[in-house]
Amino acid sequence: MRSDAREVIQALKARNLDLMILSGDQPRAVEIIARDLGIDVFYAGINPTEKIARIEAEKARGRMVMMVGDGLNDAPALASAHVSLSPVTAAHVSQAAADALFLGEKLAPVLHSLDIGKRARVIMEQNLALATLYNIVAVPFAIAGFVTPLIAAVAMSASSLVVTINALRARAKGDSWFTDNVAYDQALQDQAPRATDG
Repeated sequence: MRSDAREVIQALKARNLDLMILSGDQPRAVEIIARDLGIDVFYAGINPTEKIARIEAEKARGRMVMMVGDGLNDAPALASAHVSLSPVTAAHVSQAAADALFLGEKLAPVLHSLDIGKRARVIMEQNLALATLYNIVAVPFAIAGFVTPLIAAVAMSASSLVVTINALRARAKGDSWFTDNVAYDQALQDQAPRATDG
């Protein structure tokens, strides 16, 4: 079990997310881990086809499914979920099937990915609203002939610039994801070339 598993599971539960373990491991071992983590729904001793069936059943209920897995048998389920994550230490086939990979030995990037996805959606909705507002205001003036082509071109460029600047807020350096990501910094240090004696 990863060192921060309990904290991450508690944080996910605090967000009112339903959690489920799908494992090919022995039922007794899975039950011990599930109980230790506080996960009530778990399936043990299941094969990749059964994992896909569980995911498809959740999707049929109208749920958005995120799968996190690292095993060889997780690859089909990772591909089946709406979104999937896998650590870089996972089997290569699982890495290929996942939508995104995360660095380090901890599960905190799962929380960060949810935060980034939520922020990206908010910014996307803001940009759509800004573009719609621009068109609602500008198009009638252009149709009525109150706007010269030069002014229309400048206004369109300004609109694009506002949308771009708003989108860049997602990568603000003041964001803790970019400044406090210990796992990312650790992974970079681990990959850095080391000086050798001799």
